[in-house]
Amino acid sequence: MKINRRQTLGLLGSTAVLACPNILSAQEGPINVSALYDLSGGLDVYGAPIVDTLKFAVAEQNRNGGLLGREIELKVFDPQSNMQLYAQFGRQTVLADKPAVVFGGITSSSREVLRPIMRQFNTLYFYANQYEGGVCDRNMFATGVTPGQTVEKLVDYSTKTFGKKVYIVAADYNYGQITANWVRKFTADQGGEVLAVEFFPLDVTDFKTAISKIQQAKPDYVWSALVGGAHISFYRQWQAAGMHRQIPLSSTTFAGGNEHVILTPEECNGFMVCQNYLQEIDTPQNAAFVSAFHKMYGADYPYITELGVGAYQGFKLWAKGVEQAGTTDRMPVIEALETGVSVDGPSGRVQIDPQTHHTIMDVHIARVQDGGLVPVETFSQARPVDTAMSCDLIANPADTTQYVIEL
Repeated sequence: MKINRRQTLGLLGSTAVLACPNILSAQEGPINVSALYDLSGGLDVYGAPIVDTLKFAVAEQNRNGGLLGREIELKVFDPQSNMQLYAQFGRQTVLADKPAVVFGGITSSSREVLRPIMRQFNTLYFYANQYEGGVCDRNMFATGVTPGQTVEKLVDYSTKTFGKKVYIVAADYNYGQITANWVRKFTADQGGEVLAVEFFPLDVTDFKTAISKIQQAKPDYVWSALVGGAHISFYRQWQAAGMHRQIPLSSTTFAGGNEHVILTPEECNGFMVCQNYLQEIDTPQNAAFVSAFHKMYGADYPYITELGVGAYQGFKLWAKGVEQAGTTDRMPVIEALETGVSVDGPSGRVQIDPQTHHTIMDVHIARVQDGGLVPVETFSQARPVDTAMSCDLIANPADTTQYVIEL
């Protein structure tokens, strides 16, 4: 089953523009915003929905008068899940387009390609994806969840609900490796045991051997930190082996790429996830957001992803920083955001944490059910406690380190 992407941007290595000409300030011209997300190359299951929500955010802002009386133009690049193209397009856009802010990167590798380029050319950078935490950089704001906000809560729930023995399967790169370490820590905190950990490159599609090992280990539940289109094969093979109804599965990555829409209910109903955003959140703000989003893209649009909403809410935070600063200039906007700017977004209140440049936000444990996510438990205003263990941009504003926290 393929996700319908008729509204997504698919021009490889090119730019697209979204603007509203009736509000343009002739004196200053439009405000350029650039986005670098994979619209092809294996990670497009994440990138395409993010671009859609950024397009929606820009259109919404322009309908409301733009920013500082100027329209916003969104320029989108497709790095095709290729780190060389991330570097090429990153340099190209900051030099040619001179954007006020760049949103971009899905994996940690792509973020770490973009981050030094943005610093070198004094361009504000927003990283909107969930990730392993630890990046401490005054020029970057992270608006996705970190393990300290979600993994701890889902491990606690899973241990109490399913049992204390867990088997971890994870993507073989920074996120998967570090997340597996957090699962180990939080499992030990609960008096539990990690039976084994297996890592898989992003292009692996054959998981039969791993599933056999899990069958032999007999865990109380499986933790998945698998990532990307290829890894969806694990869940199909898990169900084909008859394991879906035998051993529960918990994940903080599942559903981020609409896996619960791509897979059949028989393949994934009952999986447990923990996210900042669920389309089912029952608030007036979310109802209005979903209604307006479907008005733009159609009622048949696939599930609105947490990663997409992370970019949407990041855009809203940046826009509020611009309004507070009265300029799009980088340093005044950074200083405005560092006052603890917040927005009431579709997921609830989202606030910049000045110490880490990460966000304080609600998180929700949910159960996958028939292509949706049924809320089970909500945690209000979870803080990025993992990154705060090592990052203090108030005390050390020149820090540009990605810390790997020793557990």
